[in-house]
Amino acid sequence: MNDRQTPLVSVVTPVYNGEKYLAECIESVFAQTYANWEYLIINNFSTDGSLAIAQKYAAKDKRIRVHNNQKFLDLMPNWNHAILQISPHSKYCKFVHADDWIFPECLEKMVNIAEKNPSVGIVSAYRLDEDTVNLDGLPYPSSMVPGHEICRRGLLGGPYVFGSPTSILMRSDLIRKRRPFYNEAHIHADKEACFDLLQESDFGFVHQVLTFTRRHNETETTTSKKLNTYRVGKIDILKKYGPLYLTQTEYEKRLQRLINNYHAYLVKCLFKFKPKSFFEFHIGELKKLNIRLQPLILMRAFFKRLLNLLDTFRIIQQSWKSRCVNKK
Repeated sequence: MNDRQTPLVSVVTPVYNGEKYLAECIESVFAQTYANWEYLIINNFSTDGSLAIAQKYAAKDKRIRVHNNQKFLDLMPNWNHAILQISPHSKYCKFVHADDWIFPECLEKMVNIAEKNPSVGIVSAYRLDEDTVNLDGLPYPSSMVPGHEICRRGLLGGPYVFGSPTSILMRSDLIRKRRPFYNEAHIHADKEACFDLLQESDFGFVHQVLTFTRRHNETETTTSKKLNTYRVGKIDILKKYGPLYLTQTEYEKRLQRLINNYHAYLVKCLFKFKPKSFFEFHIGELKKLNIRLQPLILMRAFFKRLLNLLDTFRIIQQSWKSRCVNKK
């Protein structure tokens, strides 16, 4: 396709001390089969060589713009600051985190789905999550799902298809209507934004691996895994969007199930000797959602866990005795 016939895509990479992977990320944008893009690299007051790497590539290609923050911004404020830099002429926006990268056909395939379906506001695809392919679950060849339906499925525990900002392409006019774009008070603001945008748009999907997400100790994702913020995030999202996408009965049933599972999870963590700070975090987050731990549910979960451990112990004991008898 001729560049003049294709819509402009704004690719956005916020970076803070990301010199280790930044060049690989930028090269993946250069390798795109889709050519009509602008690339905004937002240097968040890095103290390593990130700015120099970005400027080196910008000198090679006029489609690259480097924005150098004059002071450090926290994660979500920086994402909001970054997204404000996109061109007023861009039709689509694609985040690519500095430690991630995208496959060569990523922009072409995602834009193609959106162009064929004008009602689509978000496009996702299979993701290579380190060494595992995920964001699956949608039956082939469903390339478009009504926004209300994909959100309803997700809230009821169906397939998770949004991934991280690197995983999706968004329609820029929807981004411009939401200020600030990311809710800086929400622990998983990127997921919340998807549920918000899909109130007025549909969901597109490419049945092909198009993005790569890296996991390492310095990432926000790893911190979220250590505390398992995803559990409280699920309840937060459900309380905010459940009444919009679910029936009252579905919402109440799902909320109670998540609360019960949360109690069981905390008891499981108690047996794993998690630190005090871990439980303080979860109790504090639940209080923010006006949910208090219920002693009776905790006791049931505790004794169920204890019985499971005793059963496991008996199985090990019987196996040991059997071995001893066979040896004799």
